[in-house]
Amino acid sequence: MAQDRDIKYVNRDFGDFRNQLIEYAKNYFPDSYNDFSPTSPGMMFIEMAAYVGDVLSFYQDTQLQETYIQHAKNPANLYNLAYMMGYRPRITTPSEVDIEVSQLVGASSNEPNWNQALKIPANTRLKASSTGQTNFFIEKPIDFTFSSSYDTTDITVEVIASGNPSQFRLTKMAKAISGEVKTSTQVITSVEKFKTITIDDTNIIGVLSVQEGTSGPIWYEVPFLGQDTVFIDTTNTDPDKQVVPYSLTLQRVPRRFVTRFTSTGQLQIQFGAGITGQDDSVLTPDPTNVGLGSSQGVRRLDYAFDPSNFLSTKSYGLAPSNTTLTIKYLVGGGVTSNTSGNTINTLIEYGGTVTNATGSTAPGELSTVVFNNPLAAAGGRDGDTVDELRENSLRAFNEQGRAVTLQDYTVRALSMASKYGSIAKVHATQDQLTNPNSATDSIVDSNPLSLSMFILAYDNNRNLTSATSTLKSNLKTYLSEYMILTDALNIKDAFIVNIEIDFDIIVRPNFSGRDVLLACTNRLKDYFDITKWTINQPINLSSIYTLLDQEKGVQTVQDIRVVNKVGGAYSQYAYDIVGATRSSIVYPSYDPCIFEVKFPDTDIKGRITTL
Repeated sequence: MAQDRDIKYVNRDFGDFRNQLIEYAKNYFPDSYNDFSPTSPGMMFIEMAAYVGDVLSFYQDTQLQETYIQHAKNPANLYNLAYMMGYRPRITTPSEVDIEVSQLVGASSNEPNWNQALKIPANTRLKASSTGQTNFFIEKPIDFTFSSSYDTTDITVEVIASGNPSQFRLTKMAKAISGEVKTSTQVITSVEKFKTITIDDTNIIGVLSVQEGTSGPIWYEVPFLGQDTVFIDTTNTDPDKQVVPYSLTLQRVPRRFVTRFTSTGQLQIQFGAGITGQDDSVLTPDPTNVGLGSSQGVRRLDYAFDPSNFLSTKSYGLAPSNTTLTIKYLVGGGVTSNTSGNTINTLIEYGGTVTNATGSTAPGELSTVVFNNPLAAAGGRDGDTVDELRENSLRAFNEQGRAVTLQDYTVRALSMASKYGSIAKVHATQDQLTNPNSATDSIVDSNPLSLSMFILAYDNNRNLTSATSTLKSNLKTYLSEYMILTDALNIKDAFIVNIEIDFDIIVRPNFSGRDVLLACTNRLKDYFDITKWTINQPINLSSIYTLLDQEKGVQTVQDIRVVNKVGGAYSQYAYDIVGATRSSIVYPSYDPCIFEVKFPDTDIKGRITTL
């Protein structure tokens, strides 16, 4: 009968393995071998076995360690784990800067001649005149004919002739990033499933476009190949086009690709597996392929099925074949791209054809366009370090593209690009009064457990206003990509309550009453700046008393009054300020509303009194 052996499983290194093997031999083979001197042949085999055990233990520990992003050290593993957790590693980070773009136009009836206002296409390239001559790239188009609270066209008189303006300067601010546009041409012959193209370059920021030839079909970048829809811009032709320049639509795109960086800095572009012409239609579940009609028989009736097997295609997009792909990508960034102010003023080339409001462009109009950066470009840095890669990946795990909590809905709505409408304020709450017959613009109307999202927009003067129908439609389209299937969301207008602030103060001796009053007024203007206020935020009168008391020269704040302003240029909604005030706090209404000082220059009034 075999003897039971006492085997230890806690050995982890060469010394532990060696000592345990020696003890094992002494205990179970005392008569067979007893020469444990360092030069004996038996010790050679014992130490060789300990060596193998140490190596196997090391690789076992290393493999386990490389599966956790907190402990992984291999760059390739770190990048794979980062992508798995939803984080896109940065090879380089470009600097950003606000570019002041201006154009001269003539006058028409003492107003700017808007027919001369230019529309500069996207992808305009600039160059800095400082050391290094860093290239910059304006990704979005510049339209001098359009003005909104987020994209203002400033107008100044440039030349006056015979007492009347004869020339105006139009100025807009555009965001530019450091980078140089490069092009790679890839010839694709036979079809290959999940075709992967590697761009071997340095400091790659990302892909700008992928197109077949120079005028063929466009391929769209998606987060993962299973996503077959992308957001597409269409020019808004509705009456609110001056407020919302673009409409947002979802479009299915069979030509799509994904990108990812390798740990060596290369950029990989991967396409789908579908072949043009093969049947790739969506399979609709019915009794012939689910349940009783399945090939597995009646026992499959109560089995769970993966809905993605029926609701998505197997191709994950088309695979390119017999074509030439023109890939434009951006390189640059880094610490050296942080350029000083007033240096980015040299035009390399426009991103396309520049036209004016009439569809044509005169050479004289183009010659008046000036670019400049009043402030320095900042934010440029090198790629992620190992520690940054770990921490950013852990953070990205919670930053998933879904809308579950009320905060998710709020942040997601505010993340929509301003070209689809300037959403100023958002308040999401549980909808307790859902009406199936409501005329509100909603994604789903008849769910009694739906959420309500109250929104407001900015007008051209940065005052609050109700959202237009196009803006609501864009928001509905945008949010529908992130909502859970069973969620329902009603998009409504929040109420605007316009107010006036009156205050009485007593000024200390030897202080100029006018200067103190002006300083107090400026404090209140900053306090009631509408960008700092949210829907359903109450007015704390005690905080205002404290704020004014802190102003140098104020002896006592005698009184502060909040007055509702209704009608005319103000909101149509009246509000009982006195009835809503409890313990020096003006509470908002049950229906979500926001307090706004619409005209701070005239609606904040101060007065100096005496005891």
